[in-house]
Amino acid sequence: MPTATLKLFLAHGDPKRLRTAEISNWTGKAVAGPRSELDGIIAREESAGSGVYLLTGTDPETGKPAIYVGEAESIKDRVKSHVTKDFWNQIVFFVSKDEKLTKSHVRYLEGKLIAQAYEANRAIVTNSQASRSKLPESDREDMEVFYEKINQLLPVLGVELLVSVKSKAQDGPKKQNLICEIKGLMAKGYLVPNGFLVLSGSEAVHKERPSVEKWPWPRNMRLKLLEENALVDRGDRLVFASDVEFSSPSAAAAVIHGGHANGLIAWKTKQGKTLKELEEV
Repeated sequence: MPTATLKLFLAHGDPKRLRTAEISNWTGKAVAGPRSELDGIIAREESAGSGVYLLTGTDPETGKPAIYVGEAESIKDRVKSHVTKDFWNQIVFFVSKDEKLTKSHVRYLEGKLIAQAYEANRAIVTNSQASRSKLPESDREDMEVFYEKINQLLPVLGVELLVSVKSKAQDGPKKQNLICEIKGLMAKGYLVPNGFLVLSGSEAVHKERPSVEKWPWPRNMRLKLLEENALVDRGDRLVFASDVEFSSPSAAAAVIHGGHANGLIAWKTKQGKTLKELEEV
């Protein structure tokens, strides 16, 4: 993505309450805030316009993150119909300051964002796949720029559910591939902005260490990944069926080792240099 200068406005001085965001030389504007302040959010002038919106929260049945993406010619009128949905606790919407977003424009953006949410696979998407509106070439190019700006602002506003783990890794600085070996098994991964990414095909020990009885986090995390089919039981080992992002190198190493592990020592280059040594350079 290109560099950008952002302007954030905290309406109440609190970063978790009502806030707006703009990018220099862009006609769009974002408004975000908690459901508890919905009345104040939709009372704003921006909500009268057409645009796209995202509702985020937690699915009450599974406890997993959930998201709904919608479009409307009047954001405030459309959002009112979602008060019966109990999963969401945050809203963010995007409108154009020059009021040139048409119904076709916002349907196109909605379709792009829904497809992205499914592809990212970081949350339960509570609406069905939408068909994108067909646009003339010039309009489509304009909306691609608008879509790009939306993606720049969403993480800034606390919404990362549309950002795939691979995208975050690829957008960052050149990655340093690392390996974690234990009992003849090998896992591969590298540092990412939010922690550490273990790559699909990596292996983890089948038998857990006695330490999990006292510190059960690695066991709980392994069970969660098995339940989600991100880890697959091969009988003598566990295998990562997909890329998995962890909060730290140690968290990743603990799941691979089946118990507490120091990620700064466990992760090494092919030449045997530890992550700790790399960071001390």
